[in-house]
Amino acid sequence: MSLEEKLRDSSGPELLLNILQKTVKHPLCVKHPPSVKYARCFLSELIRKHEAVHTEPLDELYEALAEVLMAEEPTQCHRSYLLPSGDSVTLSESTAIISHGTTGLVTWDAALYLAEWAIENPAAFAHRTVLELGCGAGLTGLAICKMCCPSAYVFSDCHTCVLEQLRGNILLNGLSLEPDTADPARHPGRNAYNSQSPRVIVAQLDWDVVTAPELAAFRPDVIIAADVLYCPETVLSLVRVLQRLSASLKDQQAPDAYIAFTVRNPKTCQLFTSELGQAGIPWEAVPHHDQKLFPYEEHSDMEILKLTL
Repeated sequence: MSLEEKLRDSSGPELLLNILQKTVKHPLCVKHPPSVKYARCFLSELIRKHEAVHTEPLDELYEALAEVLMAEEPTQCHRSYLLPSGDSVTLSESTAIISHGTTGLVTWDAALYLAEWAIENPAAFAHRTVLELGCGAGLTGLAICKMCCPSAYVFSDCHTCVLEQLRGNILLNGLSLEPDTADPARHPGRNAYNSQSPRVIVAQLDWDVVTAPELAAFRPDVIIAADVLYCPETVLSLVRVLQRLSASLKDQQAPDAYIAFTVRNPKTCQLFTSELGQAGIPWEAVPHHDQKLFPYEEHSDMEILKLTL
């Protein structure tokens, strides 16, 4: 049943008041406000639907909109995602798609898609060390840390501004952070501050200059990346770093790698699989999962490839 049909069936304001309490008035949104533009569009659409069905205005809707209209749009906003456990992931993100010369200050659809798959397949990460390449705002990693019980999680990116925002997001979600130079292999076990949380490390990692010994120090059991296949140059850099990872980990069991991406340009995706073949890295497509937990473009063509390094 659509919202309009539910509004027609309801005689009082309870339905809309309940929607307000679960959205813009939700404690998470009050504490960590979303984008002003997003809240304005949401409330305007809610008012439009209400007015299409009921002639009597609802003061609470207009008061909420007035508050938003008076607010200034900051350069940072918050996005909060509810998890099946009842917990949530809240991120501070840039309000601009491109900021400080990078797209890594916002969450992209494939990160949400990979997080959903991980939540549905926690055994792939449980009690293992996970290395994320190009982690951006941190949504996928934070969801895995909260839902999949990894023993250690290494968030990595190359951009200083991305890493600075990421550290704040990790702390915002109640996880403790170890120094960048920490070696996950030296201190096995859980975070000393919280026995239920993984050890969390943030590492500055430039795919084009990182060495095999530096990669070997992380000793990952699982490697992931989301929405990093946006141009041929990054595809080539990613395959090279995966080759280096494979070469550096010959003394341990070959890790699995999960690469999620939105198919924007089929040629870029074809280049990735072609380069994997030339590098001798086997891959297979992961079946699409059933569970849709997060908001993203439903008609986007998204894929996850499982690689064996």
